[in-house]
Amino acid sequence: MAQQTQTPDQPEPKLTIKRQRQRAQYFTEDLGNGRGLDMVLIPGGSFLMGLPADELERLESEGPQHTVTVPQFFMGKYPVTQAQWQAVAALPQVNRPLKPDPSNFKGADRPIESISWYDAVEFCDRLSQYTGRPYRLPSEAEWEYACRAGTTTPFHFGETITTDLANYCGEDRKEYGWSGSYGRGPKGIYRQETTTVGSFGVANAFGLFDMHGNVWEWCLDHWHENYKGAPTDGSAWVKGGDSDLRLLRGGSWFLNPRYCRSASRNYNIPDNRNVNMGVFVLSVRLRGLRLSPLLSSTFALFSLSFSLSSSAVGGSKFFWKRPKGLTLDCWSDSGTQSIGAHGKD
Repeated sequence: MAQQTQTPDQPEPKLTIKRQRQRAQYFTEDLGNGRGLDMVLIPGGSFLMGLPADELERLESEGPQHTVTVPQFFMGKYPVTQAQWQAVAALPQVNRPLKPDPSNFKGADRPIESISWYDAVEFCDRLSQYTGRPYRLPSEAEWEYACRAGTTTPFHFGETITTDLANYCGEDRKEYGWSGSYGRGPKGIYRQETTTVGSFGVANAFGLFDMHGNVWEWCLDHWHENYKGAPTDGSAWVKGGDSDLRLLRGGSWFLNPRYCRSASRNYNIPDNRNVNMGVFVLSVRLRGLRLSPLLSSTFALFSLSFSLSSSAVGGSKFFWKRPKGLTLDCWSDSGTQSIGAHGKD
């Protein structure tokens, strides 16, 4: 338990960030009129998909854990934005019409939302036809592999999450029985809307932003109650299960942090359009684009832990015990920063 003797206006403990530099490779798909779509190289590899039986707030649908080997692919740096959606919606139809501006929360750089699974597939089909390269929704396994980026913790940040790093409901919602915090992490704010993609300035170790919260992302797979019999090659699981339901990943601005975990799974009917459902896009190979021209983007890799600087204490006596095991990792486009947080042991 943290013990403290402090003046009423003394600052709360801070999450101090240690900075390192790393690189991600990407290419930009030209959508016309000055609009582009950054596609980040995700290296192939193997990972443990799902959760161990003892992870906090684990659901039965998130197991059993199984090893999946995922080939290399490219994934959007951010969820698809409204500006990107409008550019692709203006392209010739492939299978179905698209509304150019369906989102409830308007903003060119906010994520597209209020789109169905069928709309998201049509977006990929039009993008493929326009570019000559294959675009599609990620499989559930590809999404989790990309989100984790080599981590095994509940979030790619680490053991917990704060609303300073992601957009979700950080308040307790008694009407739903939801907690605004996860584990020993802090409670936070409830913005009640989407936020501009990348606005928190942090990404995971692959260089992807907004993998936790903001909007759910549609995946290719049909819903299955658990991972028994799931593919181990990273492909979409479309055999068996409930063919009337499609997978969603990532959590959203509306839900509490448990739904934002890397392993959290959700589903909906494919023709539903909800204000918290969007999309990441994926390309499995570069047709007509050699690997050598890929651009390199430098990110700052940070390690976060609880601390309080002597300058913040201001002469008051203050004792702070860092919650055991509470660390976070994230990337940022900007310099060193401190993020306010509470901690409990």
